[in-house]
Amino acid sequence: MEETWNNVDAYFNSKLHGADPDMDYILKANSEAGLPSIDVSPSQGKFLYLLAKLRGAKHILEIGTLGGYSSIWMARALPEDGKLITLEYSEKHAKVARENIRKAGLDEKIEVIVGPALESLPTLIGKGYSSFDLIFIDADKPNNPHYLKWALQLSKPGTLIIGDNVVRNGKVVEENSQDSSVQGSRALLDLLSTEPKIEATAMQTVGSKGYDGFVFGIVKE
Repeated sequence: MEETWNNVDAYFNSKLHGADPDMDYILKANSEAGLPSIDVSPSQGKFLYLLAKLRGAKHILEIGTLGGYSSIWMARALPEDGKLITLEYSEKHAKVARENIRKAGLDEKIEVIVGPALESLPTLIGKGYSSFDLIFIDADKPNNPHYLKWALQLSKPGTLIIGDNVVRNGKVVEENSQDSSVQGSRALLDLLSTEPKIEATAMQTVGSKGYDGFVFGIVKE
């Protein structure tokens, strides 16, 4: 099945994306720098871009930068005066991301903040970012529920919150899993199921990134 998923992804890419030298460069640069191959796929990246356009997002928060691949996809949807703030734990990853962002010509629209996200998040209001239109959570999975709590604090009615990698190859249903990432996804879903401020759903995905999925929520009026 995985070969079929890969072939279908390649087919969609050939039909719907066209040549994209900047994105090809970024994936190559990330690989050459030794970054883990855990970026979103091209189809998922464009999906995030389209969601940002649909939302009319002007301010985007990303938790987990890696090499900036998803950052750049979403920032492409921003208006001229839009801004994307992305939080990255690793200085090495941030350095690669900044070079990729520069290469893509998005230096003015993307700010990379380095350090543990749970330390950076409390500083955002003081930096003038009191709320965001779209928040993408794609960092260390055990902290997912903490990231969601901060996302809710930094949201407003209509904010779109997206969490990545929640299916974990189907293991998210394993209540007694010893995998901390699985438990982080379960805790995120538990929190969403009881949080009155947001309505959410989840979608399973297959493709070049295997079997996984996203959770989506919109903050209520």
